[in-house]
Amino acid sequence: MMGFIQNIEDLTVGNEKFRQVLYTAKHSQLVLMSLRAGEEIGEEIHTLDQFFRVEQGMGEVVLDGRRTPIKAGFAVIVPAGAKHNIINTGREPLKLYTVYSPPNHRDGVVHQTRADAEADSEHFDGKTTE
Repeated sequence: MMGFIQNIEDLTVGNEKFRQVLYTAKHSQLVLMSLRAGEEIGEEIHTLDQFFRVEQGMGEVVLDGRRTPIKAGFAVIVPAGAKHNIINTGREPLKLYTVYSPPNHRDGVVHQTRADAEADSEHFDGKTTE
């Protein structure tokens, strides 16, 4: 297996897509996200654990109703079952990446916008990157 070895900061900052799955392993998945000014991922609850790392911009994470400001350099861990949302409160895009454990999306999926993501009913189908 080759795994994933790339400069994640450069990839994240350069990403302009709402969601882009970069790599899917059997037990985890790496995904880039970019939120426009005022945009959010939308309140959700997963049956899996999720890690976020903010590389650029500023925003707010809402975790089970508790709001916390976030900015570049912040990490967020969302335990399975926690209601959560990330909101871009700045004027520039909020650039972040996330790791789902286990995977949540179909490998290689790209959603240009949040509307595209909401219109797509895709979920992880068991197929990994390699």
